[in-house]
Amino acid sequence: MQNEDQIHEHAAPVPPPHKHSRRYALPIAAAAVALAIGVVGGAGAMKLVRPTPEMAPVTPVAISTMPTSSLVTIKGTVAEIYGNKFILQDESGKALVETGPAGDDGDLVKANEAVTVQGRFDNGFVRASYLVRQDGKTEALGPQKGPPPHRQIADLMHKLAP
Repeated sequence: MQNEDQIHEHAAPVPPPHKHSRRYALPIAAAAVALAIGVVGGAGAMKLVRPTPEMAPVTPVAISTMPTSSLVTIKGTVAEIYGNKFILQDESGKALVETGPAGDDGDLVKANEAVTVQGRFDNGFVRASYLVRQDGKTEALGPQKGPPPHRQIADLMHKLAP
């Protein structure tokens, strides 16, 4: 008969218990890294396209002195109405005001009505966020909108360029 030492010499080697779990370590680590990259990339993309919450200045400025691409408050008289847009006029000039869906029916303001508009002046017209009537009643017309997304991306690319 063979002794016990001879039996162990001819037996197949038993793989270490850790070998099976090592096979999945690399794919799990790669999946975790890919998930982290996706989360960071998604957060960065949301930051680029989300408008920044801002309040317009309360003190009205003259229409002729509105700074380009900025939040403004202007006060004047409604001169003309074109659907969801109207011309606001003060002593210094005129401005085209866009009211968005709130003014689609053309009944938001009346001709010769004195109003104050808060919004963003960009690309030659004011995107109104708030309309304040002469009696002090305020109407929210929609969220503040920054420049269109394609412009934000172009501005970012310009900043990143060497």
